[in-house]
Amino acid sequence: MNPVPYIPQSVRLLDQLREVLRYKHYSLRTEEAYVYWVKFFVRWHGRNGQVCHPRDMGAAEAQQFLSMLTTQRNVSVSTHNQALSALLFLYREVLNVQLPWLDDVQRPTRPRRIPSVLNTAEVATLFKSMIGVELLLAKLLYGIGMRLNEGLRLRVKDVDFDRRVLVVREGKGGKDRVVMLPHTLDAALKAQMAQAHTLWEHDRQQHQPCVEVPDALATKYPDLGQRWGWFWLFPASKLSVDPRSRIERRHHLYEDRLQRAIKLACAAAQICKPVSVHTLRHSFATHLLQAGTDIRTVQELLGHSDVSTTMIYTHVLKVAAGGTASPLDALMV
Repeated sequence: MNPVPYIPQSVRLLDQLREVLRYKHYSLRTEEAYVYWVKFFVRWHGRNGQVCHPRDMGAAEAQQFLSMLTTQRNVSVSTHNQALSALLFLYREVLNVQLPWLDDVQRPTRPRRIPSVLNTAEVATLFKSMIGVELLLAKLLYGIGMRLNEGLRLRVKDVDFDRRVLVVREGKGGKDRVVMLPHTLDAALKAQMAQAHTLWEHDRQQHQPCVEVPDALATKYPDLGQRWGWFWLFPASKLSVDPRSRIERRHHLYEDRLQRAIKLACAAAQICKPVSVHTLRHSFATHLLQAGTDIRTVQELLGHSDVSTTMIYTHVLKVAAGGTASPLDALMV
């Protein structure tokens, strides 16, 4: 039995797309990406002054658009797949168009790349070039193996010093997991909590709107977002407007702040490898495996659904180990 499709109430196409995405609980980032690609798709086919609605287009127009992205714009495989996913969502979920060509659209295969990993000395050098809350956040991401958004969205209640654990809420795929809490970060985390508590008290004194809470908890418990335990561990210094509710409230740190800090630290430390925030997570997994940690434990700490995803780090170890002797070495002896 096929599920009954959701019928959007909005009139405009992009508003309908946003409505269905929110109904299905897609993230804000996915919503922004899908709206961008659908808008691009419509405008590209209407570049000759003709107004083209996606309902009047089909396989040929979709293939032309995707081909343009590959041949003219040289987009990556992941970008190509994202644009394709946006179009498939538009036709299947928003327009409710069930056409055979939707199942025949070929999705390009993303090649498996060995991730860039820092050794322990490079990680230490990187941290020496960082200061402040960016340093604490970077150490937390490396020490626990979290993704950037998982670290930024930490709330005070998620840190348990007594049990020595930290709860990662709504990770990739909407899953929660429990990870270890490094002893060396106790003092810094407690100091960060004290600074966050000062902002929390200021917001309460100024009667500022509460922080965002997931789903409908704000309706069920109206004061939940005002409680100290639900406050951000890494709050932003200024208020900002929520892009969905349009309410001005306290959000967590802006994600680009740590990304910029790591780029500057890499330049100062003269690290030539390609390094991003996610490199800290790759380094965490690789260093655990080097220390003899079971791969199933690493899989659980990273929050991977399939151990095959975690296996990529065993390939990193093979490259780093250099256990195979080159025939040139034997020739030169």
